[in-house]
Amino acid sequence: MVGVLKGVILKINPDVTIVDITHAVTPFDLLDGALAIASAYAHFPPRTIHVVVVDPGVGTERRPLLVSGQNQYFIAPDNGVLSGVFEKESNILVRHLTSEHYFLHPVSKTFHGRDVFAPVAAWLSKNWQPGSMGEEITDYKKLALPRPKEADGVVKGVVLKVDSFGNLLTNFRAEDLPPDIVEKGDIKLQVGNHAVTRLVPTFASGGAREPIAFLGSSGYLEVGVNRGNASKTLGIGRGTPVVLGK
Repeated sequence: MVGVLKGVILKINPDVTIVDITHAVTPFDLLDGALAIASAYAHFPPRTIHVVVVDPGVGTERRPLLVSGQNQYFIAPDNGVLSGVFEKESNILVRHLTSEHYFLHPVSKTFHGRDVFAPVAAWLSKNWQPGSMGEEITDYKKLALPRPKEADGVVKGVVLKVDSFGNLLTNFRAEDLPPDIVEKGDIKLQVGNHAVTRLVPTFASGGAREPIAFLGSSGYLEVGVNRGNASKTLGIGRGTPVVLGK
């Protein structure tokens, strides 16, 4: 069905370039979608329009949004899937898409990607007039992205997701780590029932089946196994507690 969205866009504006960021977001998983777009959008050129369709509430009263960021645009349902973008962008303007002449008609109750989001993106790429597409709102939804919390002399976090290689992405960022840990590479990390004691620059620095910590390309602290699947090797999945000792 992704091809249908592309067809709608190209029918309205055949001159656009379409890039697929991912279609591997876990179905209905707003946090997974929020992490995916937040880690990707900054690598695109100015005036890129991102269509983000993770929409378990399709057909309900949830609002379709057009978000203008620093120099890029985001079209998505008002369900928190853009929370990571809201967190990173210092100056945003959010509009409720209400100008229905930009939609395909009739609008399906179950396929707003085709009938709302894709055509709005295409028309925006032609006229660059976001102000004509809806009124500004300030009560848009934001997910409370989980943050590490200090308690009992340690810092407690969680595994946010498991990527396609089985690496465990935690909610610790580089700035959450004491500088001496980053410099020396010695870390006291407890992931579920498993201890991780080395912070390494890359996967190949780890031994066979040894769980290692590293700062991944998305900016989060991750746990992996060299040439292996950390999730399967350690029996750990999303939601597993992560404890950073001092």
